[in-house]
Amino acid sequence: MDPSLQTLARASRELRGLALDERLRSVPVLDRDAFVDELLELEPPPPDLDLPAGAVPYLPCPVDDILAFVRELPVQATDEVVVLGSGLGRVVFLVHLLTGAAARGIEIQWHLVERARATAIALHLDVTFDCANLAEVELDGSVLFLYAPCNGELLARVRDRISALANRRAIAIGAVGVELPYAKARPGSTPALTFYEVR
Repeated sequence: MDPSLQTLARASRELRGLALDERLRSVPVLDRDAFVDELLELEPPPPDLDLPAGAVPYLPCPVDDILAFVRELPVQATDEVVVLGSGLGRVVFLVHLLTGAAARGIEIQWHLVERARATAIALHLDVTFDCANLAEVELDGSVLFLYAPCNGELLARVRDRISALANRRAIAIGAVGVELPYAKARPGSTPALTFYEVR
C-alpha cells in the first residue's frame, strides 16, 4: 500500500459513522482491505490451529462486503450484531465503528479470539469476542453476519442454530458465500452477499 494511504489510515482512527464510511469509500477499491487492516492495526493472520471437520480456514471478509452489509441491510445503532466466524474481528470492528451497534464475534480458534480481544482493548472499542463452536453455542442478537465460516454437516448444524434463534425473535442476516434455504433472500450489491429475513 502507498505510504500516503498508510498515513491516512492512521489519521482515520478517530473517525466514526458516516465520516468513516466516506473515508473508506474514498480509498481505491484494491487498497481498501489493506487500508482497514492499517486503520485497525490488524497484523496478518497466524496459521489456523486444530480446525474441526467442516470449519473453514480463516480468511478476512473483504471490506466492500462489510460496507455493503452495513449500508444495505441497513444495520442500525440499536441492533445487536453477532458475527459468526469472526476471525481477527474485521467485521465486528467495522460494524461497530460505522453504526455504533453492539457487536459480538464468535470464533472457534482461540488464538484468533485472543488477538481480536487485544485489538479491541488497544483501540478502546466496546465489542466482545467469544471462543465457541458455532454448532454448539446458543445464538442471540437481532442481526447475524456470516462469511462462509463452515460447510457440510457443521454448516447444517449452524443453520439449525440460526433457525432456533429465529423461533425466539425476528432476525436479519447478511451472508457471504452461505445459503439459508429456509429464509427469504434478497441479493446484495456485491457478488456473493445475500440478505435474509427470518421471522
